[in-house]
Amino acid sequence: MAEYQKIEYRIGADGKIIETVLDGSGTSCISTTTDIEQALGTVESQELLPQYYETEETLPLNQTESLEATD
Repeated sequence: MAEYQKIEYRIGADGKIIETVLDGSGTSCISTTTDIEQALGTVESQELLPQYYETEETLPLNQTESLEATD
């Protein structure tokens, strides 16, 4: 089944577009917007939100603590 992501676009008075992927995580944030960015033009800058660094599957806190204790 396809996964849906919300993308927010804010267009400033100067014509600059700010794109934000909502409720995304990992590299899916970038792959979701690649085609749209190419159609819009040159990307001047990119800021990765903390959600980018989250994995697609996150472990519950108690499992994370156990993994850290065994290292």
